Amino acid sequence: MGRLEGKIAVITGANSGIGLASARRFAAEGAEVVITGRRRDALDKAAEIIGAGVLAIQGDISDPRDLDRLFETVKSAKGRIDVLFANAGLGAIAPLGLISEESFDKVFDVNVKGTLFTVQKALPLMKAGGSIILTGSTAGAKGTQAFSVYSASKAAIRSFARSWAIDLKDAGIRVNVLSPGPTKTPGLDGLATSGLPDDMLAGLIPQTTLGRMGDPDEIAAVALMLASDDSSFMTGAEVFVDGGQAQV
Repeated sequence: MGRLEGKIAVITGANSGIGLASARRFAAEGAEVVITGRRRDALDKAAEIIGAGVLAIQGDISDPRDLDRLFETVKSAKGRIDVLFANAGLGAIAPLGLISEESFDKVFDVNVKGTLFTVQKALPLMKAGGSIILTGSTAGAKGTQAFSVYSASKAAIRSFARSWAIDLKDAGIRVNVLSPGPTKTPGLDGLATSGLPDDMLAGLIPQTTLGRMGDPDEIAAVALMLASDDSSFMTGAEVFVDGGQAQV
């Protein structure tokens, strides 16, 4: 029997990278998986990779109407949520002095507001024993050049988990943060093409104690642990999967 046998798992930002790798692992461990992402073409490709039984719903977590449609569909099709992986997020490169209001709003609308209302709107479908996983980042725990807005958004995610763990203790729902380090994902590639300095990108690898980038499957392995009963005595925690980047 799989570690998530019979469970309903909803994963946002699951059309690529860590979200897609986690969806594949969750499905392989017996979960009925619901994925969401902004781009229909990428979402359809992800559903093909995950395999039969996945439910793919297009939507933008920064739009409350899309979130309402997501959870109305989940309620109708599945009836409940056992695991919510609020993984969707984005970043933007800009040093202090060059940060635009538009860029700030875009990052915080997705990473902070979007995560908040993803979790809040999912709660009526969750019950005791449920697990909520939030995607953080090592950037939320240390300074990063030209990345202050993204870093602040991920620090907010860490703060959410502490407070929400208390808010949901009587409901029996756990909340934890999964914080990756440098990971080979399309999101990181996108930052590289949108202004991430070459020396900053190259400098990520030496920052890790293990001397390499992470693979999305390595992050997904820890997401599986947080989703399963293996983490039944964990809440309010932050788990770093960062090759030692923020640890030593």
